[in-house]
Amino acid sequence: MTTVTVASVIADLVAEQEALDAVVAPLAAAEWELATPSPRWAIRDQIGHLAFFDETAALAISDPEGFIQHRTDFVAAASASPGAGDELTLGVARAMTAEELLAHWRDCRSRLAAAAAGCGEKDRIEWYGPSMGAKSFLTARLMEAWAHGQDICDAVGAGREATDRLRHIAQLGFITRGWTYINRKMEIPEGDVRVELESPSGETWLFGADTATATVRGSAEDFCLVTSQRRNLADTSLAIDGAIAQEWLEMAQLFAGPPSNPPPPQS
Repeated sequence: MTTVTVASVIADLVAEQEALDAVVAPLAAAEWELATPSPRWAIRDQIGHLAFFDETAALAISDPEGFIQHRTDFVAAASASPGAGDELTLGVARAMTAEELLAHWRDCRSRLAAAAAGCGEKDRIEWYGPSMGAKSFLTARLMEAWAHGQDICDAVGAGREATDRLRHIAQLGFITRGWTYINRKMEIPEGDVRVELESPSGETWLFGADTATATVRGSAEDFCLVTSQRRNLADTSLAIDGAIAQEWLEMAQLFAGPPSNPPPPQS
């Protein structure tokens, strides 16, 4: 298996962003206003969200003290009233034309790539929650680009080719099993889950001990869609063996934030 480095995650992050750029760049201005599966969010909001956090991620890497001040101000303002968080993260993007927003997102992600290029393998990056190792930090940005990109693809009916960049997201989905329970203030069930996934290139990706009492088998793309809550488990071909695996994937949540639920079946 190829060794994952900061440089390799950056390369995959940039490739994922470019793949999404190829979806949104040809859209007419009116199409940027199409609703996506995220409640109250249009396509422009998905891109605005990515732009905001790519920009602050670049700040977190290049100017940690500046980011910490931003974080303090942001958390205070976002807590002031319902909906304040969306206004803070999306307000600028909502005031832009589609053309301006696309250029803005390209600039934000370019600054992130430039800042990330200076990261060492053992560097830690401040973020809105606990600090993160550089590879995990950049993996989270890749996951965001892919997951919000899925919302956009669903909105416009665009298909996109699955790639082995999903390896990063699949691993994130696996290691956040415990987080899914902790976030809901639930006790983590005893026992391990083994995850066996077929990658887009045909390789088999294995996560977890081979002595696990429960297993998940299927395509890496399905697993990523379920753990990122872009698809209901019932709408995939994942094969589940064991109650603890079934329970986990019915509520799996690989991303931070308050507990949320997957979309209903056949939605």
